[in-house]
Amino acid sequence: MSIENVTQAKASIAETSAYKTLESFFDDGEFMSVDVLAKSQDTYAEVVAGYGTVEGVFVYAFAQNPDFCSGAMSKAQAAKLKKIYDLALKTGAPVVGFYDSKGGRLDEGNALLAGYGEVLNAASKLSGVVPQISVVLGDCIGTVALNASCADFVIMAKDARLSLDTMGNNSGAQYNAESGVASVIADDKADAVEKAKALVTYLPLNNIVEPYAFESAEPEPGDCIGSKVVDAGSAFKLGKNFGDIARTALARIDGRTVGLVNTLGGVISADDANKISKFVRFCDAFSLTVLTFVNACGFEDIKSAAKVTSAYAEATTAKISVVTGTAVGASYIALAGTGANADVVYALDNTVISPVSPEAAALILAPEKMNVPVEEQKAAAQQFAAENLSAEKACENGYVDDVLTEDELRKAITTTMYMLSGKRVETLSKKHSTI
Repeated sequence: MSIENVTQAKASIAETSAYKTLESFFDDGEFMSVDVLAKSQDTYAEVVAGYGTVEGVFVYAFAQNPDFCSGAMSKAQAAKLKKIYDLALKTGAPVVGFYDSKGGRLDEGNALLAGYGEVLNAASKLSGVVPQISVVLGDCIGTVALNASCADFVIMAKDARLSLDTMGNNSGAQYNAESGVASVIADDKADAVEKAKALVTYLPLNNIVEPYAFESAEPEPGDCIGSKVVDAGSAFKLGKNFGDIARTALARIDGRTVGLVNTLGGVISADDANKISKFVRFCDAFSLTVLTFVNACGFEDIKSAAKVTSAYAEATTAKISVVTGTAVGASYIALAGTGANADVVYALDNTVISPVSPEAAALILAPEKMNVPVEEQKAAAQQFAAENLSAEKACENGYVDDVLTEDELRKAITTTMYMLSGKRVETLSKKHSTI
């Protein structure tokens, strides 16, 4: 192929929607292509891949190209994706994949299946080594959906589809968000790209370096405790449509990335437990401080409690817990107590910490106080809790490090984060836990 033909081929590829997606993703629209002229049967490979910077962060990315054979997976596409994953593994940088494909080139038969397997294997090797983000812009149906859903975070345009079912059933963004697959729903394709760019800035390049530090910003005024602690405008919410009372987000405190877990009161459901556990394990893999706000009265079932307890107990990253409301029984143990193996535990004033519900504690420990009319028993239990199950009592007994007001919390957490920045923990030799 002459240089003129090469130039023409590159110009043709540069006009495709996938190429333009990567241009909108990388800084100044500039990136270095990988295997730019790779062929797939009678067309160019159904994916554009390359590397460059996003908001100053070095990133590898690929975008399936619906302009070539509807973006269908092929041997050639699999080879390009595997090369991107291999480069990311060698150099330690995040991978962002933009998915828009109708399926696979079935006429390639077993070679196509082998290609799928190689891509999944390469992506699995990267898990926990570099962050991975999937951005579903259009259709992502069939086996390729498995690769997309295995990323650390999945962003979906609201009109996109993601499903193993080749008929596309139960594939919408809302369905995937409510089932815990999609972390973020974007308004459209352009918004999905912007959200991916924002998310990259919170993440480290790999599991042995820290994320980029940003300028600190004073918190925004507001009623939410989290907003009084994190830098203004820094909270990147994840999984908003999954779970009942647990909220997770990446945010910054004094310019440094932290993982936020916030329970809003009530019972932690199975979905909440899955959401918390996956998020804590991600933060631990990349040594991000986990800041947990605890306000929960228990778990929906034993399996959920075990899952959360295991995630916190196994995590060796810095862990700071703050009791913000009522911390009862297993929820206190798993999120803030000995089960969580938290490094530092704070509690706001007027909070309650108890092995059982305040009503049950009062009935067991002070039955005479509950010997009142039924309509007065709740108030009697609350009075008992204020006197005997308070944060002050927990602090006196060594279960809480300090009792703070909301205004004191940000300074305390910031100082504690710096204290824990050099945390090193040796663990027993094993492949992984089995819980």
